[in-house]
Amino acid sequence: MTDYGLVSIITPNYNCARFISETIKSVQAQTYPNWEMIIVDDCSTDGSDKVVEPYMEEDQRIRFLRNEYNSGAAVSRNYALREAKGRWIAFLDSDDLWMPEKLEKQLRFMVENGYHFSYHNSFDIDENGAEKGRLVTGPKKVGPISIYNYDWIGCLAAIYDQEAVGLIQIEDIKKNNDYAMWMKVCKKVPCYLLDDTLAKYRIRQGSISRHSKTALIKWHYKLFNEAEHQNPVLAGFNTIRNLFFGVIKKIVYEKKY
Repeated sequence: MTDYGLVSIITPNYNCARFISETIKSVQAQTYPNWEMIIVDDCSTDGSDKVVEPYMEEDQRIRFLRNEYNSGAAVSRNYALREAKGRWIAFLDSDDLWMPEKLEKQLRFMVENGYHFSYHNSFDIDENGAEKGRLVTGPKKVGPISIYNYDWIGCLAAIYDQEAVGLIQIEDIKKNNDYAMWMKVCKKVPCYLLDDTLAKYRIRQGSISRHSKTALIKWHYKLFNEAEHQNPVLAGFNTIRNLFFGVIKKIVYEKKY
């Protein structure tokens, strides 16, 4: 197997003791072995550290870090990114899952095509791991303009080349912080779709997709206004733009099966 270099997997965790074991196993099952998994715990109270500890003892590729105080996913991801040693940066939340060939296929796709940022399809599962019958894909190419249309890039599907992009740090916003990251990366390199389904996204109670439309509008506005430092008029325009392309996504890029 070709060695494309070290992959640093960024995994923020908060009270996911119920799911994180399965998430770690999906990483250990990768056919591409050259990775490190950086788990940053955000002051969990459910014994997540006790769940992770045996995996750390048996697998030196797994690192477990802790925030000093509960800070949110943006701060946790920033911490992990500063600690990452790999050329490639991948993301996997502590309740989501990868298919075994995810890293191998995605890295080959990027290297063979000279891409520095990519994502792939995923399908949804419920809290118990049952498939929900929805596959999510996106545009073949997402650039510095089209990334403002919508958050096409699933966090569990993204990999970028840190040699080309550099260290990314995002503002401390509580929601949409992965979207804020893709905006920064897309300003440097475009993102390309690998049309293959290589991950499972877990839909849980309390996820952002289950909140009211009013809450979603507020968080999208804060994303553009606070993370992108846009004036209120432009932030409002891009919020409306997001709502429009959210409808387009459901029609064009979400497939029932």
